[in-house]
Amino acid sequence: MPKTQVELIASYWTIAGDTHPGAASEISPFTLQERAEAASKAGWRGMGLVHADILHSIERLGLPTVRNIFQDNGMKHLEVEFLIDWHLACERRTASDRMCEELLEIAAQVGARKLKCAAGLFEEGLDVGLMRESFAILCDKAMQYNVDVAIEFLPFSSVNTIDKALAVATDIRPNGGLMVDSWHIARGGMGFEEISKIPVELIKGVEVDDADLNLVGDVFNDSTHHRKCCGEGELEIPVFVQAILDTGYRGPWGVELISAELRKLPLDVIAKRAFETTMAQFENARF
Repeated sequence: MPKTQVELIASYWTIAGDTHPGAASEISPFTLQERAEAASKAGWRGMGLVHADILHSIERLGLPTVRNIFQDNGMKHLEVEFLIDWHLACERRTASDRMCEELLEIAAQVGARKLKCAAGLFEEGLDVGLMRESFAILCDKAMQYNVDVAIEFLPFSSVNTIDKALAVATDIRPNGGLMVDSWHIARGGMGFEEISKIPVELIKGVEVDDADLNLVGDVFNDSTHHRKCCGEGELEIPVFVQAILDTGYRGPWGVELISAELRKLPLDVIAKRAFETTMAQFENARF
């Protein structure tokens, strides 16, 4: 697989414009058509779809038009997000189950093959047995739609390291595994060499994004407002890329830029800049 065959996914926040996780509205100020066209022109081959925004687009345009937008612009890798609270036994679980059903139905309708989720967001302590049981249930739901489920091991969740993520996801279901993100690994205090612990069959997705070595505020603030284009920070992204390739992974690569600075840029500018800076990280990679 040479560099010319690397395919990139513009994760939702990368080209969503002036919004961010937890904003009053997570709906992009750019239309779905505008984002898909800008992504296609820049070279992207996939897009991420956040729950509120894709529901908004479907309500405005209808499913046939939404499907056509993706097909007409060559967006062959689609992923839906972001599911939390799927392990709980309370009202938040009810809301999570509802969102899960909506995301999976949408995935089936538009051809998305990945559901991104977090385990134990803003929780301390980890009940591995409970999390494994809950993850199995989630994977079984997704399997009915031919969708993979990828846990993001976030530094602000109870599943916040590679070791904990492996404890939860190993030997659960063939469609269940991990989303391996350069930012999450670095901010979680891990080195990229730890990626070698992850069996390639558990890598359901990869995301690359950069950052400075020092946090800006707390880790959630840094995550939400201060990520950087690949190569514009200090995380040694080519080392991350090579560590992923060394596992045998040859799927698409997501790029998740959540940045107060970048989200103010014109859509075509950020789509092009994010694409080109990411592709540059593969220049000397060994495939």
